[in-house]
Amino acid sequence: MSLRKANKITLSPALKAPQPAEKLARAVGVVVRAVGRGLIPGKKLPTEGGGGFNPRTKPAESETALAAEDRPHASPRFSAACLAAVFALLAALPAAAQYAGKVAKDSKENPELRSIAVLEWTGEEGNPKASRLVPVSILDGDKLQDGSIYLARPEPMAVAPMVEYQLEQDGKPLGLFDVDNSGQELGSWVGFGAWKPMPSAHPKLTAAELAKLNVDSDDEPGSDEPVLHRKHHGDDAPAAGSSSPSSASSDADTPAAPSDPDRPVLHKKTDTTDTAGTGSGSSSAPADDPDRPVLKKSKTSDPHDTASVDSVPGDTDPGRPRLKRGKSNADAIKVAPSLLGLPPDLRQTIAVSDAKTHADHPWDYSWTTPADEAKMRSALEDIARNALGLTAPAPASKPAAKRITTTKTTAKKTTKPPPPPAPLVDEQYRVFELAYGSGATLVLSAHTDGPTATQKFVTLIAQPDLYGNVLVLKKNVADGAHLDETPRMRLVDAVDALADNRGELLFELRGATQRQFALYRVLRGQAEQLFVTGGGQFGMETSER
Repeated sequence: MSLRKANKITLSPALKAPQPAEKLARAVGVVVRAVGRGLIPGKKLPTEGGGGFNPRTKPAESETALAAEDRPHASPRFSAACLAAVFALLAALPAAAQYAGKVAKDSKENPELRSIAVLEWTGEEGNPKASRLVPVSILDGDKLQDGSIYLARPEPMAVAPMVEYQLEQDGKPLGLFDVDNSGQELGSWVGFGAWKPMPSAHPKLTAAELAKLNVDSDDEPGSDEPVLHRKHHGDDAPAAGSSSPSSASSDADTPAAPSDPDRPVLHKKTDTTDTAGTGSGSSSAPADDPDRPVLKKSKTSDPHDTASVDSVPGDTDPGRPRLKRGKSNADAIKVAPSLLGLPPDLRQTIAVSDAKTHADHPWDYSWTTPADEAKMRSALEDIARNALGLTAPAPASKPAAKRITTTKTTAKKTTKPPPPPAPLVDEQYRVFELAYGSGATLVLSAHTDGPTATQKFVTLIAQPDLYGNVLVLKKNVADGAHLDETPRMRLVDAVDALADNRGELLFELRGATQRQFALYRVLRGQAEQLFVTGGGQFGMETSER
């Protein structure tokens, strides 16, 4: 095969078909040729010899029959209209060849950025011993991005300092988590910070408390305008018309009331200089003013250079720099207790960071009767036991023995009760209402007993069908010896990752040496994987269904 044949490009039928821009160009050419020939139909055009254009004749015959002087001539107004239509078509040609692009939605309806993360901690809720924040996803417009690499400079935006998350459990707020710094653990970025309680809402004031806030009763109620009030003093002159002359004379004889101690008062300085001249022209020195600054010489002086000593005795300046031994604490980064590995008492919860405030959306489902809940849970546990191989095989039927007729009466044999079902280790059972008015979504995960290498893990996502039976939407079965090939699914919680008031199920895909997080959307009787961190190489869809 030659190189030219190998590099030959074959156009698809869609590319061979004329495009809208090509069709428009052809139409413009037809109109231009028609205007040039005077063949534009519509208004009847006047002619000099009474002849006119016959549409029944062929184009060639009409062109031959009509001489140059006998051809119809359009009016100037009609020609201008035709030229305007041609220019409009020519102007629309570049616009038709361009890509229209995506129509931007209203920013009020879609959030700009919405980050989903998982807070892992050990210890008490609200006061953990050690914690870390693992980024999962960031909603950028209408697309989910990997939160562990989104705008990494070098740390990703999800774990940048001063980012605040709201901690949620079952859609209800637990507190706030402020990221102070970040670092890498096993090649992945995590954030460290502090767990803070939710801010309490301001209580509504009662009528009595509102009455106390009304400082001046003369002010108009409900007025927001500020009012200036003059402070009254005891030595202020009375207002005009408020006192008689006799009362004014009596007030002059009586001492004035004590004035405000914070009010400045001017006092006349008393001169003690001897003004009775003795002819010598000399006068005694004035008395010392207590407010007059006086220069005094220091009694003690340090002969050594105070700039090179460790401490200066008698120095009380709090802003004086001091040299001390030890490590400097200037510009120190506060490092929270970090969490390493996967301890057995590890706890997880959802963390959401959004610039907009959304109403709380609880995910709990309320059953109609407790019997329905018990029935669904029992059926789901039986399916999990079958998947783990814990169901005991049915006993083989024995051949019927021959009947021997005897006159002796035999006692009735009591049937043995069935053995109890095999226990499910670390069973986790949750029921969610992922949308307002939707049905129940059941999630059950458990594993068998024994060493980790011999354990089997199962996770089920199910819903009730129309007949009240359990319909399994997804089943994940893994064994401890091949966790890196088929990871086990551990439910974290439900979260609204797309900000559309519909919950998604967040699972941890945990293997022997690595892990990922995945979001699943349950809709129309299917459980579809919506997003997975790390590119999806580890948490591939290899589980049963």
